[in-house]
Amino acid sequence: MRDIDILTDLYSKTSKHSNYQKIPTALRQYLNEDLLQIKSRYEEERLAYILKNVAINNKTILDIGANTGFFSFELIKNGAKSIHAYEGNKNHADFIRYAAEFIKIDKNLIIYNSYFDFFDIPQELNYDIVLLLNVLHHIGDDYGDSSITLKMAKKNILESINTFFGKTDILILQLGFNWQGDRNKPLFSKGTKQEMIEFLKEGIFEKWDIIKTGIPVLVNNKIEYCDSDEKKIERMDSLGEFLNRPLFILKSIR
Repeated sequence: MRDIDILTDLYSKTSKHSNYQKIPTALRQYLNEDLLQIKSRYEEERLAYILKNVAINNKTILDIGANTGFFSFELIKNGAKSIHAYEGNKNHADFIRYAAEFIKIDKNLIIYNSYFDFFDIPQELNYDIVLLLNVLHHIGDDYGDSSITLKMAKKNILESINTFFGKTDILILQLGFNWQGDRNKPLFSKGTKQEMIEFLKEGIFEKWDIIKTGIPVLVNNKIEYCDSDEKKIERMDSLGEFLNRPLFILKSIR
């Protein structure tokens, strides 16, 4: 089977979180996106906000829950020195590994086919940037103890963030409103951005500063992540749950 066929097959294998990301720029000349059922989650728009607000060049990056690697590949393309990516789904991890080898960046992009263990982080772990996008609300489902309660899940979410204190300078975070992705298990009673922001502020106090909060808004009929203000922070049900999730850039207080 040709390399392109292998990559297409790996991307196409279905799972709970499959087809969530666009094909990285470096692979678009090889893979026919028309043959793939891609359900984008506004990767390019989120990437643009990250690149606008975070210096990527020559940085070491940890990408947790990398899925099919869109952000890992794009950050390498934009000058990151190296990326270690963790992805628990074997097909997604194999796609990243095979694609990195195919475009010859496998020395810069290392993939681990495992769920990141937030509660057993090596003392020596250190990265310039940690990418933690839409992972933590899946605790007790995709990873971790399935017997935990909602209260415990919220506590563990904050502990997972704070465990990186002193191990990275910048943490880029996105969190869903529904625990385990179940709309019947809301993390916040009213499901508002303000509740999420206050939850985060109180839980990371004296460890992190929230230096940027990106809010998805419609600009000329296109989604764009913009800095938050009182108007943008209001919940917009018409945009759906995902586009109500803020994109946080945290800086370690050292």
